[in-house]
Amino acid sequence: MKVTPDIVCHEFVGVNAKVVRCSHRGTVGLSGRVVDETRNMFTILYEGKKKMVAKASSVFHFKFSDGTVVEIDGKLLTGRPEDRLKKSIRRLW
Repeated sequence: MKVTPDIVCHEFVGVNAKVVRCSHRGTVGLSGRVVDETRNMFTILYEGKKKMVAKASSVFHFKFSDGTVVEIDGKLLTGRPEDRLKKSIRRLW
C-alpha cells in the first residue's frame, strides 16, 4: 500500500491496530482488530473482549492486509468516518 496523506480517509474497521501511546496508561500496548468506530472512539477486539480507545489522546500503529504498518496520531482521525472522506488533508510530510 502506498502511504500518502490520504491514509486518514481510509476505512479502519477490520484493520489490525496497536495503541503505542496514550494518555491513559492502561490502553498502551493494546492490540487487535478494529471492530467499530465512532466519532471519538475505536472499539478494538482484544483477547476476545471489546475495548474502547479514545482517538484524540492516542497514537496508533495500523497494519493493513499487505503488511504495511502506518503510525497515525489519533487527533487526525477524530470525527465520524463518513465525514473524514470530505475533509481536505494538508501534506503531513
